[in-house]
Amino acid sequence: MKTLSNFSKKAIIALAVIMSLAPGVSSLQAQQISEGKESPIDTSASSQFQNTKKIRAGLLDVGYAEVGPKTGKPVILLHGWPYDIHSFEKSSVLLAAKGYRVLVPYLRGYGTTTFVSPKTIRNGQQSAVALDIIAFMDALKIDKAIIGGFDWGARTADIMAVLWPERVSALVAVSGYLIGSPKANENPLPPNAEFLWWYQYYFATERGYKGYKNNTEAFNKLIWKTASPKWSFDEETYQRSAKAFNNPDHVDLVIHNYRWRLGLAPGEKQYDELEAQLAKSPDIKVPTVTLEGDANGAAFPLPENYASKYKGKYVHHTLTGGIGHNLPQEAPKEFADAVIEADSLSR
Repeated sequence: MKTLSNFSKKAIIALAVIMSLAPGVSSLQAQQISEGKESPIDTSASSQFQNTKKIRAGLLDVGYAEVGPKTGKPVILLHGWPYDIHSFEKSSVLLAAKGYRVLVPYLRGYGTTTFVSPKTIRNGQQSAVALDIIAFMDALKIDKAIIGGFDWGARTADIMAVLWPERVSALVAVSGYLIGSPKANENPLPPNAEFLWWYQYYFATERGYKGYKNNTEAFNKLIWKTASPKWSFDEETYQRSAKAFNNPDHVDLVIHNYRWRLGLAPGEKQYDELEAQLAKSPDIKVPTVTLEGDANGAAFPLPENYASKYKGKYVHHTLTGGIGHNLPQEAPKEFADAVIEADSLSR
């Protein structure tokens, strides 16, 4: 992969010019992050993630962070469970420094994203989440964007590339092809894979619903530790993201998502046609970079098993050094590099 390190004097000057157009980012911060130095997010950049914007988009009022010049090429980054927009804080700084307009929305049930109507079903099925992001793009008048994500976010990005390829200029998907269906999930996995899905079965019970509701923060910290066993995050880092789980719809949406995937909870008829398309495991034709970490403690498909699903220009990278499930936050430079690489594939 291309690196952002070892800036020449001219490059640093050019970067400073770019940064003058990118709110919330300092050139020194971007340089330090790109060189792999431990540098805290500066106050101005962090404020973009702590004090999110909000926009009416379809069924939701979407809370989102925005970093970079308004005229830059749009990049939309999507988090997973149990994470939030802060997974992309450092990579967003690096992308903004390259002139991209980076938008990081809270998914339904997280952070400052809320439903417009109390009557809307708190539905966590995959096509509904993907439609949220299309509505988000429409609200911001963004015709096409680079879409990247991990966990729920990677699945959502994959779905957008399948159902609305004209809206996706390039794709970055951590753990690759994650589109599934309740029917496909009827097939049992090998015991070691089933073991990693323990929480899905817990969530399928009333005890699991109550347990997650009563212990959301402790539960999600456990997932962080098991999914990224070599990531030494501190309490401040976790608490910054844990605030997103206080959303009033978070528990219901998480439980519905996993029950729906196992065929234990119904979806909505308005999404039946989209789900029927996704159930066929359609190929993805937009330019794509997939990523995997060498220490992912969550269940994930092997890269060689999904490579054939990407029919356009395609590159895969497996990152070394103990990188776990929350890859964008654990390896922000490499994730930003992947976005830039995916963009280059689209040209």
